[in-house]
Amino acid sequence: MYRAVGYLSTHLADIPFDHVSGTIPHLAGRVLDLDEVPIPGVYVTGWIKRGPIGLIGHTKGDALETITSLLEDAASLPRASSSSGDIVEFLGQRGVPFVTNEGWGRLDLHEMALGAVEGRERVKVVSREEMTAISNG
Repeated sequence: MYRAVGYLSTHLADIPFDHVSGTIPHLAGRVLDLDEVPIPGVYVTGWIKRGPIGLIGHTKGDALETITSLLEDAASLPRASSSSGDIVEFLGQRGVPFVTNEGWGRLDLHEMALGAVEGRERVKVVSREEMTAISNG
């Protein structure tokens, strides 16, 4: 069993936050405003949703609940006004490293090649810097 002790999330501007539990109020992953009404297009999962308790399997169930809510809401959500080109430009201007879908494919192949050497399905690249370098390579 794995325990994480002492973890406490912090709040984000304009998002309701329970400072005692270190969580964001929600209903099935839909973030709630101060009147307990879901905020359209804002969802939560992981420890910020449930607090630092449970095992990895519990977090997977929480994520499934949130994704189910998101899929139920998808047709009614406002569409983003930016194109993916605008996002790439935005991140590039700020020097934020990111991975494109094509880059993820390169990273996926790299991890599977590392795993093949060890007789495993894959060896996960953990460092963000290494991930982005491989994906952009």
